[in-house]
Parts: sequence; C-alpha cells; structure tokens
Amino acid sequence: MGAEIVQLVEQAGPAVTAAVGAYGAAVLTRAQDAAADATVGLGQRILQLVWRRKDEAGRTELERVVGEAADEQDNAYSTAVLSRLLRQALQDDPALRDELAAVLPAHAPGTVNVTASGERSIAAQHIGTAFTGDGHTAPRP
Repeated sequence: MGAEIVQLVEQAGPAVTAAVGAYGAAVLTRAQDAAADATVGLGQRILQLVWRRKDEAGRTELERVVGEAADEQDNAYSTAVLSRLLRQALQDDPALRDELAAVLPAHAPGTVNVTASGERSIAAQHIGTAFTGDGHTAPRP
C-alpha cells in the first residue's frame, strides 16, 4: 500500500468516523446541514465521494459497512472498519485519491492534526493528565 493512501486514510479517518457517529448510515444520502460541525461535514463529504464512485453493488456494500459502524458501540472498531473501507476504495480507484486530496485540508510537514468528537471530548498534542468524567479531582502535589 502506498504512503499516499496511508496518509489520506489517516487524515480522513477521524472525520469519517465522526460523520458516521453523528448521522449513522444516513450519512451517505443526507444533505449537508449548514450548521453541521466541520469535522462531521468533512467526513460526510468524504463518504459521499466514495459513494458516488461506486456501482450498485459497491453502494450496497458501503451502506452495510457504514451501518455496522454506526451501530457499533466501540469507536476504535468503527474507526478500523471505516479506515479499511476507505483504504480499499483508494486502492481500487486512483482518481479518488486526487478527489480526496482536494477535499482534505492541506497537510503541512510537521503539522499535527487532532480531532475531538463527541460529548466531553478533548484534543491535545501535549498533555499531562486529563479528567473527562464526573467526580474526578486532580491529585494535589
């Protein structure tokens, strides 16, 4: 697998997972909501790019995989399944790589992209300790 595909999947994966988490399988056919979160909107556009390039059988398979990911309670599993789906689509369709690269924000060398999605999510490049649940108190030195 090419490094370009790996990089595209790493960039697109969090947005695709967030979109499926927000809209479920309807992400494939839903019109983009103007008020939608930027990450969710990006993920929706990415999935719809893949959707439009598939034939009838490919669309059915895409619907099945996205539906399973939407129903799954394990976010890590959903991310893995959706990344595999995206990776396969990019391997099968070189022109899709160009389309996806045009949709994704420019990735400057040395830049770190962090996405937080969901209630009480946090995003940080460098962090000591983060408490996100109720009732936690930070230990005092």
